[in-house]
Amino acid sequence: MANFSCKNKVEGKVEMVEQERPNILYIMSDDHTSQAWGIYGGILENYVHTPNIKRLAKEGTVLDNCLVSNSICTPSRATVLTGQYSHINGVITLGAGLSPKHPTIAGVLQRGGYQTSVIGKWHLKQEPTDDFDYYCVLPGQGRYWDPIMKTKENWKDYTEGGMPYKGFSTDVIADKTIDWIENRDTSKPFMAMCHFKATHEPFDYPERFSHLYRDGDIPIPDTFYDEGPETTGRSFRGQSIDSLKARYLRASKDPENVPGYMKYPELPLTVDGLTKMEARYKTYQKYVKDFMRCGAAIDDNIGKLLKYLDESGLAENTIVIYTADQGYFLGEHGWFDKRLIYEESIHMPFVIRYPKEIPAGQRNSDLIENADFSALFADYAGLEYPKTMQGRSFRENLKGNTPADWREYGYYRYWDHSSDRPGHFGIRGQRFKLAFYYGNALKVNGYTKENQPTKFWDFFDLEKDPNETHNAYNDEEYQDVIKEMKAEILRQRETLGDTDKDNPEVLQIMEDHWNS
Repeated sequence: MANFSCKNKVEGKVEMVEQERPNILYIMSDDHTSQAWGIYGGILENYVHTPNIKRLAKEGTVLDNCLVSNSICTPSRATVLTGQYSHINGVITLGAGLSPKHPTIAGVLQRGGYQTSVIGKWHLKQEPTDDFDYYCVLPGQGRYWDPIMKTKENWKDYTEGGMPYKGFSTDVIADKTIDWIENRDTSKPFMAMCHFKATHEPFDYPERFSHLYRDGDIPIPDTFYDEGPETTGRSFRGQSIDSLKARYLRASKDPENVPGYMKYPELPLTVDGLTKMEARYKTYQKYVKDFMRCGAAIDDNIGKLLKYLDESGLAENTIVIYTADQGYFLGEHGWFDKRLIYEESIHMPFVIRYPKEIPAGQRNSDLIENADFSALFADYAGLEYPKTMQGRSFRENLKGNTPADWREYGYYRYWDHSSDRPGHFGIRGQRFKLAFYYGNALKVNGYTKENQPTKFWDFFDLEKDPNETHNAYNDEEYQDVIKEMKAEILRQRETLGDTDKDNPEVLQIMEDHWNS
């Protein structure tokens, strides 16, 4: 492994320090939410099959408050790569692509002497740039079985090109990551981004994990039978797990003519003769069991990657990160999917191991955002962090030295919009959360006035109400806190540059309802 020279100022002089730079293995799954990791507690803790995630937690540090700034796949991935919030990098919805004009952390590391790769799910529409020495990525969402993957040699466009690889996608992606590391230029440190398609819908899994959860039912969340805002006072309805039931039934009826995300395993599903809530319960049992089987295959391949690092002698000097691009609802509030500022959706589970520096078996509760990942990578690589990027390194946080001026709130904005899940922005602190549901998707995304919400504010005291079942926005005891948090939202929007100066309709909604 090559050494590098960095300059340190000592008593007015400059001295050269030789230092071996760490490799970075960044493993990211899709939707593999913290409830299904087995290291964050919860009702699934003793059901999930995650021995290798638990090993990483034992050997590294777990982040308890790692937050996504826009809980949906494409925007989250763009923020991780660019260190920029959605309104800066332009990837605000699923339909947006990452323009090559935006610098990426892969490019920063590459120009600083690293070899870089991305293997697996890409989802950023345009071809990966030369910031990556190598890429082999899925077209679109990709498929679970015999995945087609595209390299520089056979890229045509976002959905075309590539060649099939035999096997289950999670296995294929891990194997190709190992192959690239094995055949890299060993004179340079590397950053390998290993991006699994799993556990994205349709939650498929390999045969070796099909035996799991055949006996008995899985417990349901406390809020599973939540029917809507009538009981919680929240500002919107949300996407019910009943919608997943409808997808199951559609795919059961006509499995050949449904989109790829509805190619569910082990259909048909029937709910004949069941009440609405009995059908919801049956849907949940299939859903959560498939999800955990799919997650078991991820864990299995994390183990494969860790074994390779051990056997190749790379483990000591390789930073290993496992995370997911956002959280996901597994029946909480009666929901599935993500998108919302609610806890299950906004949390990115995150574990990091670096034997040379990061304490083993520790947990950190600082508020980290996905924009910060890029700054952390640059810090470890000893490289200057571009001023165009908005993250902040949390390297010292991981060592137990949280800076005195570390953020007190994470900023969140969901740009897409529907009547069930309105466009919104807000902040989440250690105890309190405040969100403004402006409900405007912008004209380019099919905005109609009919889809605007009639309620605009949600406020939750996470200490007293961790399940977010009572919108306390109108409670007298919180009015001073809410006033301060509204001012903080405006400060954050100004600081981050998310001012809606080109969206007069949003500004008008704010003017009309900010003090509602």
